[in-house]
Amino acid sequence: MTITAGSMLACHRDGAVATVTIHHPPANTLTPELLAELSQVFEVLAADDEIKAVVLTGTGRFFVAGADIKLLASIASSEEGESIARQGQAILNRIEALEKPVIAAINGVCLGGGLELALCCHIRLAADGSRLGQPEINLGIMPGFGGTQRLPRLIGQSNALELILTGDPISAAEAQSLGLVSQVIPPEDLLRQAQGLARKMASKSLPALRASLRAVRGGSEISLPEGLAMEARLFGGLCETEDKREGLAAFLEKRQPQFRDR
Repeated sequence: MTITAGSMLACHRDGAVATVTIHHPPANTLTPELLAELSQVFEVLAADDEIKAVVLTGTGRFFVAGADIKLLASIASSEEGESIARQGQAILNRIEALEKPVIAAINGVCLGGGLELALCCHIRLAADGSRLGQPEINLGIMPGFGGTQRLPRLIGQSNALELILTGDPISAAEAQSLGLVSQVIPPEDLLRQAQGLARKMASKSLPALRASLRAVRGGSEISLPEGLAMEARLFGGLCETEDKREGLAAFLEKRQPQFRDR
């Protein structure tokens, strides 16, 4: 079932899983128009409680090859550059803030703004043969859509700086060794496995999914004692849900739970 489609992407629904596919040939460049379409589709997904997990992928050899070079070349002032960076950050922040798991199925080249897009997803799987990197330094600039902030939080400052300051791409296997992606999958199996993972998550209780995402995402930005207090509050809230009662009853009765997302 097609939920929505734009000129540069399509969103199809299969049960509780939505698959968003970027199709902006020849290289799925992250233009302002594509960013706007991503913003719109994730706004729709956020409002649809029947969607419980999302897969984001690209077409052909590209996840996203990078930002719009022509746009970058046209920037004439620091104010304009900052404005463009903030607009891009806001859209990627919206994806990261989605209270449903978002899985990036990295099907090929994932560079610059493409890696920044993948970084805002909650889980990253990569096809064997993919190339990932932040090559902005080779253009005399730096990542501006969150790469300097999310990448060090994910793989550590030293590893992140090596990628950012050299601009060198790495393989999917190297990305997995750094913790940048969680799995490397044969290209022909990538989408199927990503959707299977999304279906497994979508079979869980939506309140529990939301609370878990809030705890992990929010906890990375505060101290450990504050994070533990937040975790306790969220755990306590789940203890009053119908799904908690159903989940425990199903376990004791040795059957599969039938969650109602409340």
